[in-house]
Order: sequence, then C-alpha cells, then structure tokens
Amino acid sequence: MNADVVTHLRCPVCAEPLAEVGAAPPRSLRCPRGHTFDLARQGYVNLLTGRAPHTGDTAEMIAARTDFLAAGHYDPVSAALADAAAQALPRDAYAPLVVDAGAGTGRHLAAVLDALPQAVGLALDVSKPASRRAARAHPRADAALADTWARLPLADGTTALLLNVFAPRNGAEFHRVLRADGVLLVATPAAAHLAELVETLGLLRVDPEKEERVAQSLAGHFAAVGATTVSARLALSRSEVRTLVGMGPSAWHTDVDRLGERLTALPEPVEVTLAVRIGCYRPR
Repeated sequence: MNADVVTHLRCPVCAEPLAEVGAAPPRSLRCPRGHTFDLARQGYVNLLTGRAPHTGDTAEMIAARTDFLAAGHYDPVSAALADAAAQALPRDAYAPLVVDAGAGTGRHLAAVLDALPQAVGLALDVSKPASRRAARAHPRADAALADTWARLPLADGTTALLLNVFAPRNGAEFHRVLRADGVLLVATPAAAHLAELVETLGLLRVDPEKEERVAQSLAGHFAAVGATTVSARLALSRSEVRTLVGMGPSAWHTDVDRLGERLTALPEPVEVTLAVRIGCYRPR
C-alpha cells in the first residue's frame, strides 16, 4: 500500500496507527497492540471488525457498474467531481488524502486523482467485489473494506477531500476525519434522474425529499457552500439499460423476467436523462 495512505489509517479495533509489515506477500497492516489485518491478493485491506451488518453490492452489480461506467455514460459526473475537487484543494499541498466513502469501483475517485496529481486516494466500501475493483482503479489509490456506517478507519482531521457518490452518509464520522479546511462533495440523484425508466421499468423513484434528507444527515457537522446539477441525455441500447438497472439499488427489487419483457418493448436507442446534484460542504 502507498505509505502516504497508510500513515492516515487507524486500527478499527483500538484506533492506534497502522503500519505495513512483511517484506513479501502475504503482507499485513498491524497496530502497536498487535491487531493485524491482511492485505488481500487483489490489493485491498480488510478493515472490518466482526461480521458486517450488510455485504454491500454483489459481484453481479459491480460487474454491471464496471461495464456501464467504462462506456463513459457517467463521465459528466466524474468530470464535475474532478473540477470541484481541483477548485477546493490547494495545488501546492503535499500528498493530500482523498477518501471516497462508498467508492464502488473507484472510477469517480480515479477521475478526481487525475485532476489532483499531488494527491493520494483511499476507496472505502463494505463490498468485497467493489474493493477488488477499486484497488486497481488508480496507481495512487488504495482500497479498504470498511463499513461507512461505523467508525471510519482513519485518524482525526486527516482527510483533505471526502467524496460521497450515491452512497450512505455518516455525517459525524465525515466531520471527524476531515481537516478543518477540508471539503465534502456529495453526489445524489436529482428528481429527473432516469425518470423515463421509472414508470416504464418499475424502478425505484428518487426520493422527492432527497435534498432535505441529505441536509439532515449532515446537520450540525457541515455547512453547504455550493451546489451544481450535472445534466445530460443518454442514448442507450436495451442491453445498456439492463446493465444500468443491474448496477443500482433497483437491482435488489427488480424481477428479471418481467424486466426482460419490458425492455423488449422499448424502442432503441432508449433516451434517458442523467441528472445528478453535487453539493459542496465545509466542516462547521
């Protein structure tokens, strides 16, 4: 693992610093009290303690997300995050830490790191398939299996930029790990996001009170300092629509056979709206 990342990590059991041990595989991270966490051969470290309350996205969902994002459909979101990050961080800072909480495949984190050549990155996700992908997302990014609802395996005030893209928000922990001059970027679906598919395919609707719920999850810890909405029109094949459904939360609730029937009735290309709100927050 990158030494500039490891220096920010803390033991999830006792919160002591972690250090890499072992000159050759299998390598591990160990704290002064002897708690040891093995580095998987796929490149990520498992910093979960005990049994996680949920396992996150499945291998099938991560494979679908990898394929869909690789086609560039959500590149406008990645670009907007990268632009916001470049504006937020000082260019002369040495190896600032960028953390993506609920990173998925790490594609958005990779775009941000491309815009910040001096930064290092850490992808946190509770899903093993996601962590395997994220560990290979960028040369300056590492990945750790971690429950973002629990205490994050990071030192206090150590993160310069925290990304939260379509993922749960832990306001208290985000505030604890961010530097006083740090920035939190939160990406959430706007009301029009994938609206054409909601009725047609029976997908989950965007919560009409989504913005208020985000504000409540961060209340007392962060102040909003700006927001932008990324909008684009996507022209997708039926196969790409199936992949899009399979990579998101609707995958947990969609009947595969019924989805196939509904997809067959759609004309190609399928016109779909991309609409994502990116909020920028500073610690209070």
